Amino acid sequence: MINRPLTRRTLLQRGAAGVTILSLPGLLAACGGDGGGGGDDEVKDVLNFANWPLYIDIDEDTKERPTLNKFTEETGITVNYFEEINDNATYFAKVQGPLSQGRGIDRDIFVFTDNSRFPSLLIENGWVEKLNKDLIPNIENLIPAQQSPPFDPDREYSLPWQSGMTGIAWNPKVSGGDVTSIEQLLTDPKLKGKVTMLTEMADSVGLVMRQNGDDPTEVTDETFDSAIATIQSAVDSGQIRRFTGNDYAEGLSGGSIAAAVAWSGDIVQLQIDNPDLQFVIPDAGGMIWTDNMMVPLGGSSATASTFMNFVYDPVNQAPIEAYVNYIPPVEGTKEELAKIDPELANNQLIIPDEATLENVSGFDSAALNNEDYIEKWQQVLGA
Repeated sequence: MINRPLTRRTLLQRGAAGVTILSLPGLLAACGGDGGGGGDDEVKDVLNFANWPLYIDIDEDTKERPTLNKFTEETGITVNYFEEINDNATYFAKVQGPLSQGRGIDRDIFVFTDNSRFPSLLIENGWVEKLNKDLIPNIENLIPAQQSPPFDPDREYSLPWQSGMTGIAWNPKVSGGDVTSIEQLLTDPKLKGKVTMLTEMADSVGLVMRQNGDDPTEVTDETFDSAIATIQSAVDSGQIRRFTGNDYAEGLSGGSIAAAVAWSGDIVQLQIDNPDLQFVIPDAGGMIWTDNMMVPLGGSSATASTFMNFVYDPVNQAPIEAYVNYIPPVEGTKEELAKIDPELANNQLIIPDEATLENVSGFDSAALNNEDYIEKWQQVLGA
């Protein structure tokens, strides 16, 4: 089993030294004139892939990337792999300028998270190319739960890279027992002042909407305001200690936080050192977020689609998953992962069963772009 001490989100929150992030001037210089890979249907001999740090398998001894090497061996396509996405908003700000001017950015794939507003903005503005599905026969391996997201219902422009679930995590030594519902998280007096929620609107508001019996994939003014009122009440009562990014992890593991709205991939990593920590998708339902591969304007859709087809073979997906420990979007990965590490293959936070996946959902992409909702959420956060 590959034990990684830092998740991708942990690394980004801490600004870990040694990770190469392309600066704004560097990226714009790389864009050049029209940049890009051409935006046509010709498969190129080079793929330029922008991703988040620590998000693909690495041989710790050689520092080579086995999956990328195998792809090159089988297709003849060389991969230039850039670990340059520090967060969704910052990276979008870097690429927005050239894309808005109809210029490419010298990338054939970049990765954005669907609980941000940016995948829908990219599609609505025409800043991404359509996938060449004729070159992705393995798209049939896309798990059902990921086949029709609100921002791209026909998967014309995107395919998942990896996913994570949002639910409740707790430290039983501090909580005094299980914490299995959002209602308990926000009202149980034993937890007062020892609860955190995530700053991401889709995660926190989405979970409360599900607790309220509302559908976070189709947000209305009424259901949004109801969720906001619930969270604001917990803030005013002192139940919620603060809103966090990934930095809930240290407090949860160390015992200063009893329970938190949390990301599944983080808990997998935290349990390596603190196996007492628990995570659950509430009975009322949880949220799922997905980092999506997309082809920026001017990129080579054919070359990108060839790579997507390669990683959608479960034989090739399993080594990636064995390293990153998030949720793979490819059916058949569990069986292949079991050949590498049976413990990982049986971890419900990495390979959730069908019932679990049916109990999580995405968040309404239109709501993510609603300025009124954004302003109300910022008021709750105290921003």
